[in-house]
Amino acid sequence: MEQYFKILSDVTKKSVDEDFMIVFFDGNILVKLEQNSIKIPLLKELKSLNIKYEEQFFIGEIGEVSCFATETHSEIKLSEGFELMSLRDFANTVNECLFSAAGRANQILHWNRTNKFCGKCGANTVTKEDEIAKVCPKCNHVMYPVICPAIIVAVMKGEQILLAHNSNFKNNMYSLIAGFVEAGEDLESAVKREVLEEVGIKVKNVRYHNSAPWSFPNSLMLGFIAEYASGDIKVDGKEILYADWFEKDKMPNLPEKFSLARQIIDGVVYKD
Repeated sequence: MEQYFKILSDVTKKSVDEDFMIVFFDGNILVKLEQNSIKIPLLKELKSLNIKYEEQFFIGEIGEVSCFATETHSEIKLSEGFELMSLRDFANTVNECLFSAAGRANQILHWNRTNKFCGKCGANTVTKEDEIAKVCPKCNHVMYPVICPAIIVAVMKGEQILLAHNSNFKNNMYSLIAGFVEAGEDLESAVKREVLEEVGIKVKNVRYHNSAPWSFPNSLMLGFIAEYASGDIKVDGKEILYADWFEKDKMPNLPEKFSLARQIIDGVVYKD
C-alpha cells in the first residue's frame, strides 16, 4: 500500500520509539539501509548511535506514523545499516512521500537554525509553545518559517521548448527559466520579467500549471507555461551561459525527475 505524507503541526506532540525521526547532520540526512531500500529510521532504531539531538519538531505523519525532524552538530558514528546522504541523492532514490517529509524537515530545520536571534532587536529567540514559530522575549517579535516564492516557466515556440544552462548547473544540464518573485510583484509579471532578463525574449499567454515545494532550502516553486512573443535569445554569460530552443527528439541533459522543472518539461514536451 502506497504511503502518503500528511503535514500536521501539533507542537505539543512528543516523539516515541515507534515514530520516524529525520536527522540531519552537516546538511546530510541520516538514512537506514534495509533490503536494498532506503528508509527513514524509527527513533528506537537510532538509539544505538547515541546521537545528541537538537530541538525536535513534529512535522506530520507518514501513513499513520508520526514523523519528527531534528539535527545534530555532533558527528555521528555510523554503525552497519546506516548512512548519511545528501538531500538531492535521497530525493533521487526514494518515493515522493519520503522526499516530501524530508523536504519539510529540511525547511523547518533551516528556519530554526537561521532564526536564533531576533531580526528586530537582536535578542535571543525562543520557540513558541503553541505553534511552529520563534518569538523574541524582549520585544515580542514573532518569526515564522520563511517560504520564498519563485516562478518557473516552460516557454513554448510551436513544438519547441526554451531551455537554458545556468552557471551553477552540473553535467551540462539544461532546465527551465526560473527566478524569485520580487516584492510587490504579481506572478505573471515575474514570469515575463525573468524571461526577459535571463534570455532577452518576450512572452505572452502566461498560464499557471502547478506548484511544488523546493526544499533547497525554502522555496515554493510556482510553475507556468508561456508562449514566445518576440525577440532573439541573448544570455548574460554570467548566470545563464547558454539557452536555445529544443525539440522532443533532441533534448539535452534534463533536471532530476523529482523536480518540478522536469515534471513540467515532461508534461508539455511528451504530452502525447
